[in-house]
Amino acid sequence: MTQIAPPTVPTQVSHEREADPSLASLDRQPTGRLIGIDLARGLAVFGMYSAHVGPDVTVGGPVGFLLEMARGRSSALFALLAGFSLVIITGRPHPRTGCSGRQAVVRIVIRAVVLAALGYALTSLDTQVDVILSFYGLLFLTVLPLYRLRARTLALIAAAGALILPQVLYVVRKSIEEGNWAETFAARDPLARISGTDGLVELMFTGEYPILTWTPFLVAGMAVARLDLTRSGIRSRLALTGAVLALLGYGGSWLALRLVPHTLSAVAAATASGSASSAWWSDTIGEPEDGTPLAWLLVAAPHSQTTFSILGNTGVALVAVVACLTVADRMPRLTRLATPVATVGMTALTAYVLHIVALWFFTDVWHVAVIEDTTMSALPVLLGFIAVTTLLATVWTRLFRRGPLEYLLHAATRPARHIK
Repeated sequence: MTQIAPPTVPTQVSHEREADPSLASLDRQPTGRLIGIDLARGLAVFGMYSAHVGPDVTVGGPVGFLLEMARGRSSALFALLAGFSLVIITGRPHPRTGCSGRQAVVRIVIRAVVLAALGYALTSLDTQVDVILSFYGLLFLTVLPLYRLRARTLALIAAAGALILPQVLYVVRKSIEEGNWAETFAARDPLARISGTDGLVELMFTGEYPILTWTPFLVAGMAVARLDLTRSGIRSRLALTGAVLALLGYGGSWLALRLVPHTLSAVAAATASGSASSAWWSDTIGEPEDGTPLAWLLVAAPHSQTTFSILGNTGVALVAVVACLTVADRMPRLTRLATPVATVGMTALTAYVLHIVALWFFTDVWHVAVIEDTTMSALPVLLGFIAVTTLLATVWTRLFRRGPLEYLLHAATRPARHIK
């Protein structure tokens, strides 16, 4: 898809070439970088910033509403875009085959391992941030076998995963609550010993981003990447699909919580808030404290790991992607204004890692209470993080093609060129 970048946008190259310059010969007709995808990725980064250093959503008002919209939904958008990126590396619009395909697969495997290691390194800083990178590593490996499938097949797999996997996760988590098999498994898990975490059990079932319920986001992103986003009507249908999914997710949860007898009281009794009135869309509901009731499957809060939650979050992510693509394609003046945000998306890995390192530095070295302050006085801190990151990303992308960590990640995948 060819995008005409505003004059202030750094020279753009195709995503495929950026993934590996050695693939330039494969692009007989160069395609412009999808500025809209970078814009969406930049917004996702800022959304995660708001969850980590911003005020609590309970501050209310327009600020509280924006913060609430970012909670959980920004990480879902980030995951959907990760699936989009996987297809870009393995071939878009058509998957690479032969030697090129094998090299692309090895690049993804190397990236997965590096991201997992980086994620555990950040987790060891103990910043109270639920680092997503280690989960990403396993997610990439989980969905990699699907990279040759068509958009419709990928969409069906994503839908089936959203409908089935949350129920599987609920059963597994209940078995963990009632038994000690997870502890036994973790004690014998080499990954758990190396990382100092619960290893595969955490990645698959008990963590903040369990593989079972986050796989549908990546598969949905892969399906979007398989579409020809330049075709007339594709974006409008994608936006309509997103709106329908959001309605099914949040609206379905709202109805179910009120129509199914005793559901609201069961959910409220299981959480510290003691209220379930906003469980159909708000992260303020928290997590169950004394066991997860069956009624929890009807909740749609962003991190509730339910079918309703996945449907709603995927819908919001799709609408956000379409909006960013439309802005980049048809609104050059607005695109020019949004270019700094897009540069953050171009350096998303660096931006994500640096903000966690900064939190560690401020809290553990300078002993400044950054995360603990959840009132409106935390808003300047959030704006400061966003402003500094945007400035650094804008300057860096004017000088270099990739962010610092993006370059190191690319360099780590170079051995894949030797695959025949």
